[in-house]
This record gives sequence, structure tokens and C-alpha cells, in this order.
Amino acid sequence: MERKFYWAITLIAVLILSVAFFKGDKPAEKSDLPWNIEHTNSDTTRVFGITLGQSSTNEAEQHFKEVAKPILFKSPSGQQVVEVFFEEVNLAGLKARVVLSIAVPDAELQGIFERGLRMNATGSGKEVTLAPDDIASVFRMPISSLTYMPATRLEDAVFSKRFGQPELRIREKKSGAVHWLYPQSGLDITLGGTEKPLLQYIAPKNFDRLTQPLFANGEVIK
Repeated sequence: MERKFYWAITLIAVLILSVAFFKGDKPAEKSDLPWNIEHTNSDTTRVFGITLGQSSTNEAEQHFKEVAKPILFKSPSGQQVVEVFFEEVNLAGLKARVVLSIAVPDAELQGIFERGLRMNATGSGKEVTLAPDDIASVFRMPISSLTYMPATRLEDAVFSKRFGQPELRIREKKSGAVHWLYPQSGLDITLGGTEKPLLQYIAPKNFDRLTQPLFANGEVIK
């Protein structure tokens, strides 16, 4: 009985989210819908009230009304990147996890790494907890890209309805995940079968940062 109740609740959640994707929401909330992408020029993308390349984490916290968690990742190859996590946000009635990539100057990354308070080893590298002064500095820096992960898995048709057909599809050889690529919008939608979708936004002029590793480790499909 409990199992049936769980699946009923899950189905209702999927239907509610699908309806929101197909029909949209109140006009006052349009800027917080994932398909409302604005470009004043090729240098910027504005989505969820955030202008990539300009807005900061401080501004994102105010808009999302949630507290952000920053982490520095260091890959086995030595590449370092600072990301900021919002474990759950509610935008236009849709719950999601949001990850921001921060445009930290390369010259500052090593210092942030060395001043880190704690380090945890993961399967993909090392995670470093930032020192308070570095958090304050990072939160003032511009956001370079935004990743949006809806709380519920959606069918491919939902995305084609809202975003249209992608210019290109690439399947990752290792994971089998398929990337729907929209270069003019600066959007990469990753669909992984039973996995929840992942939408990554970046300025169109920087779109090759997303496609280069995909071409290297994937295959173009129709």
C-alpha cells in the first residue's frame, strides 16, 4: 500500500512539472522559467534573473532567497575550478538544484586552494572548503555558467516542445548520456535515460567550452 502511495505521489509531481514546462507560469515569474533565455549580445546570457559574466553569487542568493555553498574542485590532472551550489531552489513553482561556475582568475585559484580549510578526496578529484575571506571574494566575482537540475525527470518531448529541436546531438561514449546543443542560446541539455535532466547555460561566445570535450569524448547522432 505504501509503495503504491509513493508512486502515486511521484506521478503527480511529474505531471505538475510537465504542465509547468508546457504551459509556462504567471507573467510575473517568466524570468524564472528555464526556457526564458535572454541575450543582449553574444557576450551575455540572462536566465533565472542572472546575467552570466556580470551577476555575482551575492546577487544570486538574493534572487533565489537561498544560501549558497562554495567549493573548489581540483581534478586529478590539476585543473581547478570554483563552483557554488544551491541544493534546492524554487523558481516559478519548479524545484531544482542549481550550480554556478565562478569566473575566478587563474592567478588566484592556487592561493584559494592553499588557504582552504578542509580537503576531501572524491572519485573525480579533491574538494576544498574555502576560507571565509575567499568566500567573500568569490561571492563578488561574476558567474560564468549556470547548471539547472529539475527535481523530477521529464520526457524528451517536454524539452523539444519548449526549446525546439537542437542544432546538434552528441552522445557520450562512456556514459551514454545525450547532449542536446543549442549554440545560439548557449544551452546544453543533457538527457541520460533514467537520469534527471541537466540544463547548462553559458554565453554563446563561450559555447565551445562545452562542445570541445563532447567532440573529444562523444559521437554525433541524428
